[in-house]
Amino acid sequence: MKIHEYQAKSILSKYGVPIPRGETAETAEQAAEIARKIGPRVVLKAQIHAGGRGKGGGIKVVNGPDEARETAAKMIGMTLITHQTGPEGKTVKRLLVEEALDIARELYLGVVIDRAREAVVIMASSEGGVEIEKVADEKPELIFKEYVHPATGLSGFQARKLAFQLGLSGETHKNAVKFIAGLYKAFEASDASLAEINPLLVTKQGQVLALDAKMNFDDNALGRHPDIAAMRDLDEESPLEVEASKYSLNYIKLDGTVGCMVNGAGLAMATMDIIMHSGGMPANFLDVGGGVSEEAVTNAFKILVADKDVKAALINIFGGIVRCDMVAGGIVKAAREVGLKIPLVVRLKGTNMEEGKRILAESGMRFASADSMREAAEKVVSLVR
Repeated sequence: MKIHEYQAKSILSKYGVPIPRGETAETAEQAAEIARKIGPRVVLKAQIHAGGRGKGGGIKVVNGPDEARETAAKMIGMTLITHQTGPEGKTVKRLLVEEALDIARELYLGVVIDRAREAVVIMASSEGGVEIEKVADEKPELIFKEYVHPATGLSGFQARKLAFQLGLSGETHKNAVKFIAGLYKAFEASDASLAEINPLLVTKQGQVLALDAKMNFDDNALGRHPDIAAMRDLDEESPLEVEASKYSLNYIKLDGTVGCMVNGAGLAMATMDIIMHSGGMPANFLDVGGGVSEEAVTNAFKILVADKDVKAALINIFGGIVRCDMVAGGIVKAAREVGLKIPLVVRLKGTNMEEGKRILAESGMRFASADSMREAAEKVVSLVR
């Protein structure tokens, strides 16, 4: 789960991570009032779940409440388009109004899980304010890493080493060490999967603050954090992904035209791979799970075909715990309810597959069938074309 910048900063501040003074505004008048309190110079920052806001016009520095009111009126309600939003953009519904600070240096600091090393890794770089992927590609020697053993946690020497590698000294170094320790503590305590500060601000007075903050969380741990779960902003998520989450379906919207519905994440990934190998592009990842019910299959199918980008769909089911005849019944039920208009290829293998094929054949609907994954992928790609 993703959250907004202002929400991430509220979490970080609980663990001693310094942040600029600021408040959120949903109207131009609120923005002016906040500027009056913390001004004279403030920064208006659009709150959307996407990076690149500055280049898209989503971050503005203003002087005084009048200019804050005028600028906020233009920003609230605007469609902000960045390299991460796609061409459709995101509607700005609130702003974070923060004090403008004197910038001496912009650094990078991030905490993420390295699954290959089975450990948390803290990454730091002197190249802040730009995409870390670009730094890794062009100047990998400027990215410093410290791996944190899950049993011992972050050691003091690791935080001090990172601060030294960033070229910090004196009080600024001490402030950075405290910042790193606080960030790691917030990451661990909140079951985050990502905590990124970019840029990490060093002021002319030696302060170290989170000028920006991004946090993502492990969905499976949200039951332990109802306060964080309450931060979910459904307006920032794909409507189809929101709908899928209601039925505990694993759905991710992609950019292709071939819809996929599969049981099991591994089979789903393999299905997407063979569609691409056959010359197509998957429109989604949709895993209905190993013990799925007919109702879940019906709902999954409706979500699948509701995507206007889907030109043809492939249902690839391996009947282990789940029965192929039950899946077939769900497909037929959903296809009749939605009035299926796109071509559909169905591959059923495993438990009760012959009964499942019979249900599809006697449904009176035109379903294309396939025995192998290659045959299924080639058929659905040709139907798209």
